[in-house]
Amino acid sequence: MEHGPSGYDLIALVVTVAALFSYINHRFLKLPTTIGVMLIGLLFSLGLLVLREFGLPLADQAAVMITTVDLEDALMHGMLSFLLFAGALHVNLTDLAAQKWIIGLLATIGVVTSTFLVGTGLWLLLPMFGLSLSYLYCLLFGALISPTDPIAVLALLKSAGVSKSLETKIAGESLFNDGVGVVVFMVLLGLATGTTEISADSILLLFVEEVFGGALFGLAIGFIVYRMLAGVDNYQVEVLLTLGLVTGGYALASYWHLSGPIAIVVAGLIVGNHGRSRAMSETTREHLDSFWELIDEVLNVVLFLLLGMELLIVTPVPGWVPLVSLTILLVLIARLVSISIPLFSLRRLRSFSRGVLPILTWGGLRGGISVALALSLPAGGERGLLLLLTYAVVVFSIFAQGLTVGRLANHYAERNDS
Repeated sequence: MEHGPSGYDLIALVVTVAALFSYINHRFLKLPTTIGVMLIGLLFSLGLLVLREFGLPLADQAAVMITTVDLEDALMHGMLSFLLFAGALHVNLTDLAAQKWIIGLLATIGVVTSTFLVGTGLWLLLPMFGLSLSYLYCLLFGALISPTDPIAVLALLKSAGVSKSLETKIAGESLFNDGVGVVVFMVLLGLATGTTEISADSILLLFVEEVFGGALFGLAIGFIVYRMLAGVDNYQVEVLLTLGLVTGGYALASYWHLSGPIAIVVAGLIVGNHGRSRAMSETTREHLDSFWELIDEVLNVVLFLLLGMELLIVTPVPGWVPLVSLTILLVLIARLVSISIPLFSLRRLRSFSRGVLPILTWGGLRGGISVALALSLPAGGERGLLLLLTYAVVVFSIFAQGLTVGRLANHYAERNDS
């Protein structure tokens, strides 16, 4: 009796392929690791699709394997907590506090504005191609594509030459706006499927419970672990405490219907700032940083490999090239407008460096979270179309924006210096 691949088989295959692609990129392409691995994954998937045209069913077998890996579950309930904590661990709380108003507006008003701009634009765009979606499903696409992906953004910031204040804005926004975006997505999905009560009170209550409840929960567990770290001086125990914080904290937040991403970001900020300066020896700091940097690198490579391989399950529609091109343009315009509103509303109170608007617009990368949310949509015609559009925006974002935003940042840095 034949059985499908076991969980261990899938993990072994994914990690082995990720390691191989990472090696090929390091030796030959020399691109940023995550981008290089995703590119090789895309080319590998295209190669399998070409072979299918010649009668070799490898693409179908690989597609079955990819669908076995539930990316939505693996990312939203697995990788995300580790990646968010690793990112928040190195964000300076003082710098973040100095940019709190712009980050707060970008992560809330910016996400909501972009959601409605993208959703409305898509609703008007689709009939031009003989396609149609309900307005709610168009808004769902706006909600899943509007938050910038902290995983892609934080990987980018390691090599982009942006100023410290701008780096804090980009990193802070990306760490918090995905939690807000997920809440907006959940509300709209409930409305679209009829499982959420349509009332301002219920929606506001859900938003407050998820976002503010998640932040308070993250503050509580972060402080508890900080006090525990201060009571020991053993790096094995202290690293294990942070590991328990991430896994247990995210699971508890989800169980209590709080925002797990926001809870882990807040907890990571506390451990990374107060814990690092007041509760750790130099030896512990070195081991903690090494451990979480390694976790961050490995999971990033695995995630971007899976993103590249997701091409095998994306189904194109007639006229898809002009459709996805206009959708990409729509998402960029919505990003520009949704950033401009907070920036111009605060311009009277504070000054911003030259180039902040174009850099924030072009540096707003989309990544695995958007694809994971698209994959979580219920089966049906809407899911296939929205998955295609999401994947196109994410691929463009990572390759076109991710490989050029550093040059854009350097261009404005030179102009600021002159």
